[in-house]
Amino acid sequence: MASLGAILRHPDDFYPLLKLKMAARNIEKQIPSEPHWGFCYTMLHKVSRSFALVIRQLGPDLRNAVCIFYLVLRALDTVEDDTSIATDVKVPILIDFYRHIYDRDWHFPCGTKDYKVLMDQFHHVSTAFLELEKTYQEAIEDITKRMGAGMAKFICKEVETIDDYDEYCHYVAGLVGLGLSKLFHSSGLEDLAPDSLSNSMGLFLQKTNIIRDYLEDINEIPKSRMFWPRQIWSKYVNKLEDMKYEENSITAVQCLNDMVTNALIHAEDCLKYMSALRDSAIFRFCAIPQIMAIGTLALCYNNIEVFRGVVKMRRGLTAKVIDRTKTMADVYGAFFDFACMLESKVGKNDPNATKTLTRLEAIQKTCRKSGLLSKRKSYILNNENGSTMIIILVIIVSVIFAYFSANRQK
Repeated sequence: MASLGAILRHPDDFYPLLKLKMAARNIEKQIPSEPHWGFCYTMLHKVSRSFALVIRQLGPDLRNAVCIFYLVLRALDTVEDDTSIATDVKVPILIDFYRHIYDRDWHFPCGTKDYKVLMDQFHHVSTAFLELEKTYQEAIEDITKRMGAGMAKFICKEVETIDDYDEYCHYVAGLVGLGLSKLFHSSGLEDLAPDSLSNSMGLFLQKTNIIRDYLEDINEIPKSRMFWPRQIWSKYVNKLEDMKYEENSITAVQCLNDMVTNALIHAEDCLKYMSALRDSAIFRFCAIPQIMAIGTLALCYNNIEVFRGVVKMRRGLTAKVIDRTKTMADVYGAFFDFACMLESKVGKNDPNATKTLTRLEAIQKTCRKSGLLSKRKSYILNNENGSTMIIILVIIVSVIFAYFSANRQK
């Protein structure tokens, strides 16, 4: 749970945080009894807590398919991310990974911490995969094959141009969007979305992650991982790693803003995709990460801290998004509010100010045209000066919660 100080600054975060904590505990109690499914859902919770929360709302068959789809691609990603694996070893594994998901005995030691456990005991994932319906298996195999081939291509290729950047993001995330759309369609709950919209759903999330994770990727040992396209960063610095040095702060932030502006291209497609969804659980599953993405972009924009440490939405705001995202009105409201927050940070001297403002205006226009903004719940316009009574209540409830938590452990 968030610190008491954070709750005092944002008292209306408390109830969503409490609900999130209770939901997480309920998930831990609902782990399936079969060893392979138990492993899969336990591992899902460890490698993606927020994803585990939204996936549990899906119907049983679709939930299992999405869980396995996520773990298969997470394992594939673990192979790609491990910079200690020699290229001549890594490339064949990436290309053939879609075959290994049918092998109950296959595993490959790589990664660290929970990801190492996933790879060491991957046979549990394969066993669960083989129990899925054939249509789900075919969709997962197809995307895994295409993604593995794309990852292998970029092991030996730098991200030079914006086209390269879009292609790389398509392989590692756009294909996830296509795969999920196929799984939703196979479940009978949704129409099959156009590939272009599914691709944008993935690219919006992936580009946000690449922007946010600059420092972690550039400091990767034994070798840096570089995903920012040279076509963008070379306008500002001689080397991509130069942006982490204080003397380049001004140009680094300008480059950062250029990257955020590029990511905003996909926002309107994402709104169009989500507006067509019919099933409420699938809708929340898709909408919550997208709201988190535009919120993260708003925090990263014009923020030198991206090059100094980790920039992410506070836990209370994340809990609020998870709690309050129920309808398309909530999505339009969140996108509009975060677009306004981002707009307020655009400086007139930024080289891309006009382009950034144009893209933000397009997002705001789409939200206004929906006619649903009057029904939105605000995520960012908090009661920062919450009344004394609310603060006292928060403190009392926090103490009670801590007291009972401590007693349960005795």
